[in-house]
Amino acid sequence: MAGNCLYFGDNLGILRDHIGSESVDLIYLDPPFNSNRSYNLLFKESSGDTADAQITAFDDTWHWGPSAEQALLEVETGPRQDVASVLRALVDALGRRNDMTAYLAMMTVRLLELHRVLKPTGSIYLHCDPTASHYLKVVMDAIFGPTSFRNEVVWKRTGAHSSAKRYGPVHDTVLFFSRSSTYTWNPLYSPHPSEYVESHYSQLDADGRRWMPDNLTAAGVRHGSSGSVWRGFDVTAKGNHWKFTVEHLEALDAADMIYWPERGGWPRYKRYLDSVKGIAQQDVWLDVPPINAQAAERLGYPTQKPLALLERIIGASSNPGDLVLDPFCGCGTAVCAAQHLGRRWIGIDVTHLAIALVRNRLKGMFGEALAYDVVGVPQDVASASALAQQDRSKFEAWALSVVEAFPIQGGKKGADSGLDGILTFRDAASGKPRKAVVQVKSGHVQVGYVRDLCHVVEREKAAMGFLITLEPPSRPMQTEALAFGHYHSDGWNRDYQRLQIRTVEELLSGKDFDMPPTNVTFEQATRVRQAAEQGRLL
Repeated sequence: MAGNCLYFGDNLGILRDHIGSESVDLIYLDPPFNSNRSYNLLFKESSGDTADAQITAFDDTWHWGPSAEQALLEVETGPRQDVASVLRALVDALGRRNDMTAYLAMMTVRLLELHRVLKPTGSIYLHCDPTASHYLKVVMDAIFGPTSFRNEVVWKRTGAHSSAKRYGPVHDTVLFFSRSSTYTWNPLYSPHPSEYVESHYSQLDADGRRWMPDNLTAAGVRHGSSGSVWRGFDVTAKGNHWKFTVEHLEALDAADMIYWPERGGWPRYKRYLDSVKGIAQQDVWLDVPPINAQAAERLGYPTQKPLALLERIIGASSNPGDLVLDPFCGCGTAVCAAQHLGRRWIGIDVTHLAIALVRNRLKGMFGEALAYDVVGVPQDVASASALAQQDRSKFEAWALSVVEAFPIQGGKKGADSGLDGILTFRDAASGKPRKAVVQVKSGHVQVGYVRDLCHVVEREKAAMGFLITLEPPSRPMQTEALAFGHYHSDGWNRDYQRLQIRTVEELLSGKDFDMPPTNVTFEQATRVRQAAEQGRLL
């Protein structure tokens, strides 16, 4: 596996069918927590504003069902009977057929596959919360071995949280395991706090370099050069030895690296601030702030993690060119961090929504020239038709992702709403966001669909309406769309057909909807508006 690649589908099947044994250098996974709540997504426009559209991303409780039953059976009948015995013990303790048991069974069968694909020199980071972290730790001890456990990292994910009858829950847990005792590790350091620098590195050379006086001796007698008398100082008489040989001490003194107290006393080593690496990274991370509402990287994805968090993990446990895998890639923070740090990557997710978010994010961060494969997402009309026959709701989600439209209410729209998605853009004349409503049809199409969409455009006070079809539109459909007229943009100084129809084949060939740009900021729109007022276009 060379990477880079995005896979759409259940990560269990993709791991088994596409990812080779001992091929991955680093795994990071942030699976849905068993916190018994659904997340709502507030999507963000490419211009930087929050869109009105909301969608339920996932219900993050893994309920008991056929998939959980199958996962438990596979573990119980599989070759790792040591793991099976641990899972059975947890099932006996927690009770069969409950949500926590389902969660653990579904995670265990996937963690076994992740252990298989991880190189002997590789590491895995499992991001979770205290609801299930202790159970997952037991499962990972069984799979990777308790001696492969390296750290439980605590990340402070929020500033404060009010709870009526308990301490405020403000942290996540990251379980860090290696495949073996020989694993990639790049020590990380953080700068000393300014107060510490002021109090400890208070001495200044003529050139402004900060330093602190440090000991030149250490406890214990040595009988070699480091135990010799130097400059009249008998270190052995104190029961100590020099930290350096006397020859090295002479070299240090010649380089002005030794401090001689004016009132006498033992010489001291001049430890310069710019020669120390800082504080070695500890297992409590308070210095990586969560993504707030004003953060530039904020996408509105409910479980989005900061790039700095993933860059720390990837930087510590992989090297440039290594392969990083995120089997629950969500909005793609691990994928983007890996790309930024020069690693190869694989991202897997079960929703078209996530794959679309990752693709848009990669394009925004690294440009359209970035090359990577996308597997499992329709690339031609035949595969799109197959998806429509298999699952119409997934086809709809995929079609919306092709035009980068925001799905409405996770597909739970009313039967007569006629609204599947929304595209937003800046109308430069007003500077305010406008919207185009999107409807997707995977079956036989007829002129009535166009008339219905016209009514939706008027009802939603939308600027435009777009219809995506799998079948080619009829001539009456095209005539009806033209009859709906045009939307005029003063800022862009042109007319756009108000209702447009595009087939899947046209979209896949690059023929997008004709509309004002969706990636224009307020400032850019203002400049366009001013230019239009002056009778010219930028």
